[in-house]
Amino acid sequence: MDALRLEGLGKRYGRKPILENVSLAVRPGEVYALAGPNGSGKTTLIRLVTGLAFPTAGRALLLGEDVHQNPQARRHLGAVVEAPAAFYPYLTGRENLRMQAYLAGIKDEGRISEVLARLRLLAVADQKVGSYSLGQRQRLGLAAAILHHPKVLVLDEPTSGLDPEGVELVHGLLEELAQEGVAVLLSTHHLQEVSRYAHKVGILGGGRLLDEVRLEGREIFRLEAEPLEGALALLRTLPGITHPRLQGKVILFEGNPEEALRVLLREGYRVKALHPQGFDLMAYYQERVKHV
Repeated sequence: MDALRLEGLGKRYGRKPILENVSLAVRPGEVYALAGPNGSGKTTLIRLVTGLAFPTAGRALLLGEDVHQNPQARRHLGAVVEAPAAFYPYLTGRENLRMQAYLAGIKDEGRISEVLARLRLLAVADQKVGSYSLGQRQRLGLAAAILHHPKVLVLDEPTSGLDPEGVELVHGLLEELAQEGVAVLLSTHHLQEVSRYAHKVGILGGGRLLDEVRLEGREIFRLEAEPLEGALALLRTLPGITHPRLQGKVILFEGNPEEALRVLLREGYRVKALHPQGFDLMAYYQERVKHV
């Protein structure tokens, strides 16, 4: 079963559509990153998934339960939507988490120390949150979100406002949580970082899911051939080749490079170079949103 599934999710304010017909799924142990320009609908989607807003179409399912029809479904959910998360500034970080644990029915005091340690907050755990830096409050919010061992973790820009060390810490933690079986959905602008461990990236634009990129097992090939436009047109006709596209004066494609080379040479094209290239998520993203 998918840990999180969105089916035709849409949101309108009056006649203005903010999100239209968004469908996606996140399995246990997967990291799904949402990317898109400002105003593309990422935060609205996060709010719908967490039950903070109601859809005008479609539904959001957590472990098969409708988030809006059955609020009890949210017992499986950990989330940070409004960053930094709200805490009592006159209480310490540990005391704030202790209150969260009480509300979640967690009686294990050791769990509080465990999440503080994972977010590198033990040194300030007994200081009042009012004295915390923005980055420390950000990390405390994430500590609170994972306190009750959620099966689904939903985060809106979890590294916003963090220094490079904090960014690396959060990305490392999300990778670890996925390896532990947690389904993670996050919105982000840090595409280079998430491409190291995310399984899928959904590209939003104009309130729609423009593309869904699976990062696992992708092998990209870089082709230099003349004439360039003709070679691109030919590759688009081959069944064993997918996603052929121009990047500057080269062609990038996925699929069978031997087949591509054989057909190009047979048709008289001059092949100057053909070799593997790592998938450049940022370049792909920029191309997809260029005309949004």
